[in-house]
Amino acid sequence: MAASWLAAVLAAAAPGTLTGCSGSAAGQIDYIVDGTLVSYNSNTVTGAASAGAQAFARALTGFGYHGPDGQVVADHDFGSVSMVGGSPLVLDYQIGDNAVYSDGKPVTCDDLVLAWAAQSGRFPGFDAASQAGYVDIAGIDCQPGQNKARVTFDPDRNIVDYNQLFTATAMLPSHVIAEELGIDVTTALMRHDLPAIGRIAQLWNTTWDLKPGTEPGAIAKHFPSSGPYKIESVLDGGAVVLVANDRWWGPKPMTRRVTVWPEKADIQDRVNDKSADVVDIADGSSGTLTTPDTYRRSDYPSDGIEQLIFAPHGPLSDVAARRALASCTPRDAIARDARTPISNARLHTASDDAIGLAENVPEAGRYVKANPVAARGALGGKPLTVRIGYRAPNARLAAIVGVIAKACAPAGITVSDVTSDTTGPQTLRDGKIDVLLASTGGATGSGSSGSSAIDAYDLHTGNGNNLSGYSNAQIDGIIDALIVSADPAELVRLLAQSAPVLWGGMPTLPLYRQQRTLLASKKMYAVSNNPSRWGAGWNMDRWALVR
Repeated sequence: MAASWLAAVLAAAAPGTLTGCSGSAAGQIDYIVDGTLVSYNSNTVTGAASAGAQAFARALTGFGYHGPDGQVVADHDFGSVSMVGGSPLVLDYQIGDNAVYSDGKPVTCDDLVLAWAAQSGRFPGFDAASQAGYVDIAGIDCQPGQNKARVTFDPDRNIVDYNQLFTATAMLPSHVIAEELGIDVTTALMRHDLPAIGRIAQLWNTTWDLKPGTEPGAIAKHFPSSGPYKIESVLDGGAVVLVANDRWWGPKPMTRRVTVWPEKADIQDRVNDKSADVVDIADGSSGTLTTPDTYRRSDYPSDGIEQLIFAPHGPLSDVAARRALASCTPRDAIARDARTPISNARLHTASDDAIGLAENVPEAGRYVKANPVAARGALGGKPLTVRIGYRAPNARLAAIVGVIAKACAPAGITVSDVTSDTTGPQTLRDGKIDVLLASTGGATGSGSSGSSAIDAYDLHTGNGNNLSGYSNAQIDGIIDALIVSADPAELVRLLAQSAPVLWGGMPTLPLYRQQRTLLASKKMYAVSNNPSRWGAGWNMDRWALVR
């Protein structure tokens, strides 16, 4: 029966077409995700570290979406991509003729131009999380208001994972900024009108911030959708209510309403009383989560690496202090508690195959077991006080900080847990903590793009989510080479070359591959794992809850 229901759900265009099985599709689903829902823009430093990608993959669509293995799947409802040149790489993007936002405005090539400008690093003022791939685009040929664009890459920058660009959640409605400022955004960008670009960047950074109590009219105007779902409201406590977008031109969503809830301490209670239909969180973040007989549970590895990210200022700006803290951190015990091997990955996050294992160099062996003697020696016997933060509540991360504090005390290192429910990349940037305990890019959830080459930019000079402020010309060159290389032997060589340098500089301390827990009611259908930062929400519009 479950198999036939799944087939029906995936094939159906609307809830009313479900036939051949008992029960009917519910009109409401409650979905719990890792982090906060602070922005509709999942491309800023803070937005990328939030649960925005889990929530909005089917509200802001693109030329692809990240499927159940984290792979990019072409979204033909949105449009198509074709290669018209290989040296340099030239791609033609064609947006569907029927593509329109929920406010009635068409989806145009202006949205691609804004996404590129914001994330390329070529235009000032944008607080973008990552430049990966976009920095290699030489230019975009776009006639404002049209539904096609030609994207030309720099010579010799044939990005292997070019299908990672302009995907779900990557593009925001440029017309919202254009109307707010009364200007043509594309023309201002192409003419390098710096005063206008400054205003555009400011709005890109902030205009899509989500605030409880925002009036429906303001939501409709400022948060239009290009997918099956649109935002209806933001609730007190940060939950976001999504409803079916009646202007969506593709298959209608199976469920009319999905409320996305940020993770809090009440998950077990909500599972017990059946007020949570899907739970998509880091394993152990809610402590020992008991699975009732009415739920299915899946535990699996993500593509994100749980790690200590050291602040570029304060006591850990000194590499000796970072090495000292790393020396007394019991990575073996921490990974064992997470029921997963230690990870040494910094530049290859997506797998533990031969390529991923290339970072397992001898230098990493110095930082396996707690060694307070080595830590004290690195500090020359001087005391050190370190503040570690993470997004609370998170039982596993709280335990990790406690273990580190106990192991480092004999070295004269005092570790304090200074965390809150808003701790994240900005907290580290503001100097309120010395270490952020988080996944790839500072995320609460997986944080991974699904591409190791893209994720590697977390340690590239000038990248927004290079939260440690690390800068090394050799590592920059290796990262730049990784994104254009498809040769496994070359990838192994580059990673093996990078690892000793990164263990010496210690911008971060990798701990383990973040494990994930996906709970879904046994009455839910079409919910599946996803190791990338888009999580289970990648196909939210196909979910159905049978009453």
